[in-house]
Amino acid sequence: MIQRVQGQGNQGPYSQGVIVDGWVYTSGQIPVVPETGAILSGPIEEQARQVFSNLKSVLSQCGCNLSQVVKVTVFLTDMGDFAAFNTVYSEFFTQDRPARSCVQVAALPRGVSVEIEAVGYLS
Repeated sequence: MIQRVQGQGNQGPYSQGVIVDGWVYTSGQIPVVPETGAILSGPIEEQARQVFSNLKSVLSQCGCNLSQVVKVTVFLTDMGDFAAFNTVYSEFFTQDRPARSCVQVAALPRGVSVEIEAVGYLS
């Protein structure tokens, strides 16, 4: 059985999250403020915190939370932001940390600096 979840404010042609056989797959989350649709600009730390807020919201709608995340993929437009991003990442994943990939990309939607997607398991 496949269940699709739409996040708050999502107007794109995709699902924010999909649940398949107990696995939760999220679409990449960017630092958009759901209530207004505005992009949160500013330092990477602020953008990352908004992204994690959005990610937690999508996971919650799927019946999942960060402790159930097993894999994270991070996209940064500037690998020079890696250390600052990592500090914020450590605030959200304090123990039982998931596997992670972090790559630099040429550009991200709406000119943001960070995008994160995750895979979780409904235990």
